[in-house]
Amino acid sequence: IGPVVVVIGEGDEARYANAVAGIEDRRLAPPVQGGATRQDSVRRGLLALARDGFDGMVLVHDAARPFVSHALIGTAIAALGKAGLAAIPALRVTDTVKRIDAGGHVVETPARDALVTVQTPQSFRFKPLLAAHEAAEAASIHGFTDDAALMEWAGHPVVTFEGDLANIKLTHAGDFRGEPHPGQTLVTRVGTGYDVHAFGPGDHVWLGGVRIVHDRGVVAHSDGDVALHALTDALLGALADGDIGTHFPPSDPQWRGAASAQFLAFAAGRVRERGGRIDHLDLTIVCEAPKVGPHRDAIRAAIADAAGVPVSKVAIKATTSERMGFTGRREGLVALATATIRLPETE
Repeated sequence: IGPVVVVIGEGDEARYANAVAGIEDRRLAPPVQGGATRQDSVRRGLLALARDGFDGMVLVHDAARPFVSHALIGTAIAALGKAGLAAIPALRVTDTVKRIDAGGHVVETPARDALVTVQTPQSFRFKPLLAAHEAAEAASIHGFTDDAALMEWAGHPVVTFEGDLANIKLTHAGDFRGEPHPGQTLVTRVGTGYDVHAFGPGDHVWLGGVRIVHDRGVVAHSDGDVALHALTDALLGALADGDIGTHFPPSDPQWRGAASAQFLAFAAGRVRERGGRIDHLDLTIVCEAPKVGPHRDAIRAAIADAAGVPVSKVAIKATTSERMGFTGRREGLVALATATIRLPETE
């Protein structure tokens, strides 16, 4: 994954604040085409800035570090200060480091108290960084693995500041361990949902995103899918984010006859927008008819598809009310749902 050049205007404290807040600087439009190497990609970005007459501060960040925090960006900006030319985040080495030869034999054990590993974003004054890149290009030297090394080669001082352990780099397949925010605690949240619809004229019902032939339809504003409505409310409940009527009010004509899969997809998307994950969806359908059993696998697959989760995270049970109450009299059907999610801890 290639590097990202972030532009910070010279002396503009408001723009500094915008960068820390994550507000995108759109000066480079259209996007600059990257090169064959990391070094060449950064150089192309710098040249595009030069063509715009830019003269300020730049932050170069590896997109392979997706967990960078606003705080680390702010520190990178502050560390450069008004006089510095280059500042980089660094972490003390905790492992013993060996230098080996081509045959794999140890030739040196450096003292680890003088060693650090470095991260991005790295902050630089624009003109010295561009000049260093142009000098390396003229000398046909293309092996620099970060921009700080290039600045060192050009004879410029580079200062370090404290990095962030959570700012990991995703390089190998094993680095993708499934946690959306390494170093951040995820807390379990549970929500419940309930929906009921009366039977009315029609020749089918929708259950869990599956059209099931039946001698009745349901009375509803949308497609009347009690299963998906209950699951949507369960997810929204776990998020403390209102209910299905909050986001898709029945008074709005655009939802008349709407497919309920989009409601569940919306709620699942809200979980992911908050940096969370769905652990399990559990559904119980109560009705005398239609029979759910023959459609169970199709319903599980449709729910999993709408929620963006594996089928193994979707459970469905069906039961009757032993001919008691309105469901027993075949006047309607009911769905009860439970959603288990995990969200980054905020308090």
